[in-house]
Amino acid sequence: MMDLESVTRNNPIKKDSWKTVLTLAYQSLGVVYGDLSTSPLYVYKSTFAEDIQHSESNEEIYGVLSFVFWTLTLVPLIKYVFIVLRADDNGEGGTFALYSLLCRHARVSLLPNTQLADEELTEYTNDGIISVNKRNVGSALKSALEKYRVLQRVLLVLALIGTCMVIGDGVLTPAISVFSAVSGLELSMSKEQHQYVEVPIACVILVFLFALQHYGTHRVGFLFAPIVITWLLCISTIGVYNILHWNPHVYEALSPYYMYKFLKKTQRGGWMSLGGILLCITGSEAMFADLGHFSQLSIKIAFTSVVYPSLILAYMGQAAYLSKHHSIESDYRIGFYVSVPEKIRWPVLAIAILAAVVGSQAIITGTFSIIKQCSAMSCFPRVKIIHTSSKIHGQIYIPEINWSLMLLCLAVTVGFRDTKRMGNAAGLAVITVMLVTTCLMSLVIVLCWHKSIFLSICFIFFFGSFEALYFSASLIKFLEGAWVPIALSFIFLIVMYVWHYGTLKKYEFDFQNKVSINWLLGLGPTLGIVRVRGIGLIHTELVSGIPAIFSHFVTNLPAFHQVVVFLCIKSVPVPHVRPEERFLVGRVGPKEYRLYRCIARYGYRDIHKDDMDFEKDLICSIAEFIRSESPKCNIPIQDLGDDGKMTVVGTSSSNSGVRMCEDDQDFSKMEGKSELMQDKTPVKPKKRVRFVVPESPDIDLDSREELRELMEAREAGMAFIMGHSYVRAKRGSSWIKKVVINFGYDFLRRNSRGPTYALSIPHASTLEVGMIYHV
Repeated sequence: MMDLESVTRNNPIKKDSWKTVLTLAYQSLGVVYGDLSTSPLYVYKSTFAEDIQHSESNEEIYGVLSFVFWTLTLVPLIKYVFIVLRADDNGEGGTFALYSLLCRHARVSLLPNTQLADEELTEYTNDGIISVNKRNVGSALKSALEKYRVLQRVLLVLALIGTCMVIGDGVLTPAISVFSAVSGLELSMSKEQHQYVEVPIACVILVFLFALQHYGTHRVGFLFAPIVITWLLCISTIGVYNILHWNPHVYEALSPYYMYKFLKKTQRGGWMSLGGILLCITGSEAMFADLGHFSQLSIKIAFTSVVYPSLILAYMGQAAYLSKHHSIESDYRIGFYVSVPEKIRWPVLAIAILAAVVGSQAIITGTFSIIKQCSAMSCFPRVKIIHTSSKIHGQIYIPEINWSLMLLCLAVTVGFRDTKRMGNAAGLAVITVMLVTTCLMSLVIVLCWHKSIFLSICFIFFFGSFEALYFSASLIKFLEGAWVPIALSFIFLIVMYVWHYGTLKKYEFDFQNKVSINWLLGLGPTLGIVRVRGIGLIHTELVSGIPAIFSHFVTNLPAFHQVVVFLCIKSVPVPHVRPEERFLVGRVGPKEYRLYRCIARYGYRDIHKDDMDFEKDLICSIAEFIRSESPKCNIPIQDLGDDGKMTVVGTSSSNSGVRMCEDDQDFSKMEGKSELMQDKTPVKPKKRVRFVVPESPDIDLDSREELRELMEAREAGMAFIMGHSYVRAKRGSSWIKKVVINFGYDFLRRNSRGPTYALSIPHASTLEVGMIYHV
């Protein structure tokens, strides 16, 4: 499989060759459309489960077919393919991508560590959207969102609700897909035998599915697209056969008039059955959420030319068969397999199970991705993220989430044991995500696309009212399964908001208690203590000022390192930060103090390095900053006000500035470079460090001496100093805040992972400084 990240980021749609586009379209069939293509397994079965009956007049089946056709046409085709896909965030999609887009066009982000320098990032304004002059209403809306903090919180909660429902979908989709695929066994055995066989087989397949996640989808990814294509070809061929053989006039049901007749006859029962019809669009959100792996054109081609016509033929074929078969022995026999010719039922059953596994795989991987985005935006506790592929962007594995999803999925399967209640639960999760997308898109139309407010109102009124109808039909089934996604989302929403609130309050405490520069100047160049060899790396969330942890350390220990680096790892509201713009480096205090501030910026889709490469890039960025201060060196320096003057520096592999070589590397290959070496012969063998800098322009003596001292400190070793905080609500706080901070946030903090970039540093070189935060 090709490197999708390089394709989507380095080759815009307009420059893609047709071969590349068609290859991506082929791959998208296996990754994006697995869930959507397996919906014919359970749509009719869920729709006719209880609320309506299949009568000889065929008005019910024709009405359901009409609803299915227009739902597939309006939501996936018109809304997503032709409108929502255009609202990509530099090629990325999903609920958080829309929220990120809004955070850049209006200052609505609640994260307090934003800087003016972040707005200079290449991808910050490169949205790929044609901008026009701002309208007065759009400017007023933007001002209101930036002025009122309560509106910012509402926007964040809205994005989190959509995210939580996606996680809920990650629990429900594998359960209903696999269960429905296995239900084909019902036609070959009695109902008494079937109920003792179906659930165990479904559970075994689900355990197998989740157990394979740690291998990564790239190992079996080449099988995904052929399986989905075979499945789509299978159901469309069966659909054509059923249409021609049983009822060639079934196409008449595509008229919207049959929807009116359906609701007129069935009334409340028909309205309640919409929750089953809704399942025909499960997986539509994946077209937008997985946009980062492909391109707009490839997803459009795959859906319009393959997926959409195959699904329409499949649903028409089922309706044609049912229109001629009214004497159905029991309700469970109105499912998909009853319309499959008996001679090919077993091969179709095998293909359906494989397709269900593929569809489940896509939603599980999507759940991992969206949790990673939430964690990057400080909306989810830090979890262990494993990148299963070094080439395919976005393929990750989160052990804690994987096993949690598996247990919840098994609980749903064993607890419900029928597609009716599973369908009610999955339908509510799906339609809620779509409603959130519609609401956020209406804001994007005004704030990001700068279109008229009238166009935004038309969008939210047309699609919102259509989806609200389905939402009400799903919500009425609360006691019949729809409570599951609400309960799951409520739990995840509390976890996310408590973590975000605690992180915000902790940062505010750090900011209010940071040490003044006058205190530092009073200590003098030696900081009032002995300066020992080595580099002290102090982790802080602050992007400006001196953290209180530093003063706490200095006043309690008699020695400190000769070079001190205040390191801040921050996320910015873009999917990717280019390597050449990764670091912001500045100086804290006078030059002779050897105190530096380094801000490493990552997008919410970026891979955080957790090996020695990050350490090397960090030291090289400081060395490049020292070189940039030389009067003869024309490197742009930004004045950030309170932050001081800082230089944008890339990773060592992305620029032609200072390079660092260690041990036995071949320096003769560095043509056009001059070396700064530590010539002292060590008493015992140890790692040697050399900085290789460009020959011109020349570096002044002070900068050369500073580089030499940094090199000595790097050779001596690095210590990682981080705060071990105990966050407590201050006296006089409300009881709600005390519960949230003292119990909720404290529990999550103690059970979450530490910074990933600190994992490669030996524990012997790690120092923890305990502090109590009263927020």
